[in-house]
Amino acid sequence: MSRVLIIESSARQQDSVSRQLTQTFIEQWQAAHPADSISVRDLASQPVPHLDGNLLGGWMKPAEQRTDIEQASLERSNLLTDELLADDVLVLAAPMYNFTIPSTLKAWLDHVLRAGVTFKYTATGPQGLLSGKRAYVLTARGGIYAGSSSDHQEPYLRQVMAFIGIHDVTFIHAEGMNLGGDFQAKGLDQANAKLAKVA
Repeated sequence: MSRVLIIESSARQQDSVSRQLTQTFIEQWQAAHPADSISVRDLASQPVPHLDGNLLGGWMKPAEQRTDIEQASLERSNLLTDELLADDVLVLAAPMYNFTIPSTLKAWLDHVLRAGVTFKYTATGPQGLLSGKRAYVLTARGGIYAGSSSDHQEPYLRQVMAFIGIHDVTFIHAEGMNLGGDFQAKGLDQANAKLAKVA
């Protein structure tokens, strides 16, 4: 039995293509792996604070020197990190905002990319500690960006995943969502066809 963690980051609850892709993923995964557990963390309805001095203090200060706010910030980061560590499959549902990921997803990443927990520094450079996990990234894009210099979403997320040791990463893009007509239909068809092969 595997544990699947889904991170939603679309600011929209209704008419969100990335959320639509997530629902399709869940249905197909559950059908193929009925014994697996799936949990969803929604960063729109439960946003994670951006990295600040309180979180840095929680990470870096000895327990007896932390303020109550710093301790609470550390505990929130621990919760998110423990959740990631406990799961076998990570699904990031991310619309493209201004050529990259939503700030809510960046904030979540800032909480879970932690030295000594999800990666470590070695004499030969950083080493990820989450080897053996798989990741799927479900994106929705207004235009068509795959492989272009305007795509700062996929390269960034690939680098971040590799940094913490997740090298088995599959991207499923629904592109052309704001172009209308055939572009939108084709983008959804291509994304759904790739999703059908995932489970």
